[in-house]
Order: sequence, then C-alpha cells, then structure tokens
Amino acid sequence: MAKEKMSKREMLREKRRKEQQRNRLIAIGLIGLGALLLAFLLIFPNIQATRSIVLPAPLPRPMADRNAMGDPNAPIRIVEFSDFQCPYCRRFFENTEPALVETYVKTGKVYFIYRSMGNFLSDNIARASGTINSESRDSAMAAYCAADQGKFWEYHDALFANQTGEGIGAFSEARLRAIAQKLGLNMSEFNTCFNSGKYRQQVEQDYQDGIAAGVDGTPAFVITYTVKGETKTQMIKGAQPFSAFQQTIESILKEIGQ
Repeated sequence: MAKEKMSKREMLREKRRKEQQRNRLIAIGLIGLGALLLAFLLIFPNIQATRSIVLPAPLPRPMADRNAMGDPNAPIRIVEFSDFQCPYCRRFFENTEPALVETYVKTGKVYFIYRSMGNFLSDNIARASGTINSESRDSAMAAYCAADQGKFWEYHDALFANQTGEGIGAFSEARLRAIAQKLGLNMSEFNTCFNSGKYRQQVEQDYQDGIAAGVDGTPAFVITYTVKGETKTQMIKGAQPFSAFQQTIESILKEIGQ
C-alpha cells in the first residue's frame, strides 16, 4: 500500500516536472520569438529605407567646395536659402539650377552658395521661439556632414530626389543614413558627425542670416555684386524659371560692364 502511495506521489511529481519543463520551453520560445521580432522591427526599416533610396543622375558642379560652387572671384554671388523638404526648392533644383550652372557658374560669372533655411513653422510664435521641423534641420546637418567627405552636392541632389513630403519621415534618421550609405560615404565618419550635432549651429546660423537678409520663404536667392566700389544686393524669391535669373544676371553684367 505504501509502495502504491509512493508511486502515485512520484507520478504526480513527474507530471509537475514535465509541466514545468514544458512551460520553461514555451517561455524560452516566446523570448526567442520576441527577440527575433524586435530585431526585425529594428532592421527592416533600415532595409526598406535603403531599398527605396534613388540617386539622380549627377549634375556637374564646377569648382565645388563644400556647399559652394564656381569661382569665388566671380563678379556675381548668389546665395540660395533653401529647405530640403520644400517642394518649390525641389522645383528649382530640377528645372532651373542645371541651366544656371551651365550658363553662369561654369563660365565664371556666378559664384553660387547653398544655405539651409529649414522648414520653420510659419506662425509668429514659432518663428519667435525658433521652432524648426526636425527633418529639415536633420537633413541640412546630414548634408554638411557629407560635405566633410567631399560629397555635399551629391547628398544635396539625393535629398531632393527622395523628397516625398514635409514632416512625414522622408528624412528620418534611418533614411538620412541610408542616403549616406547609398552614396558610398564612410559611415563611421558620417555617423560620428551626425550624432554629435556637429553642424547644428551652422544650420541655425543659416536661418538667422537668411532672416537678416530679408528672406521670408524658400527658396530665396540673395544676389550681390559690386559696381564702382559699391556693393549692391537684389533678391529673387520663389522657384522662378531660368529666364527670370537670366534677365537679372544679364542686367547686372551690363551694369558692371561685363
């Protein structure tokens, strides 16, 4: 009788042991599945970001030097205040800039500089507080980081080519890194630059200088030149066609006697 009772106890213990073992295996399996799911969630967006990046045909930039191109001693200087999220800025990049570069930058008549205004919120309160859409700020910072590796304009072009809307993740950190990777940048150097916020102050300075110059929207082009020792300034606002730039530049060249 004792042996029978002992046998039942042992059977009960064995049953409990097996249940505990099964529960442990289930727990381990769930943990493993969770780890795989987490890895997938972390990796998949980066894979998707990389796959969706397109690189436009390269546009020759004569005498490119970081965010500038052309002869620094050219008689006319044009500073573009832009925003990588701005659809009108993209329109200028696609429809006007190539002809401007070919006709005036390449021929030594215009020195062209790109500066980022960033997509600051339009209401007065936001402007007063310096609120900025982070994707505009981050994309500008990333472009300046690319400049450290001699690829500002390549990154500039890739940003506009991959623009899909404002503040919707088109220039998330994952996509900004994916663009850098697609362009063949040294990712260790790029990440160090971007993560440190190395060019945050420069982006802020771009904005402040734009405001000081009277820029109230993007794109805007501040044109400076000198006539008989006097520096003059003009501004072209908006994504104007090449003809508008041509008319202004030809008029200035005539005024300075070139």
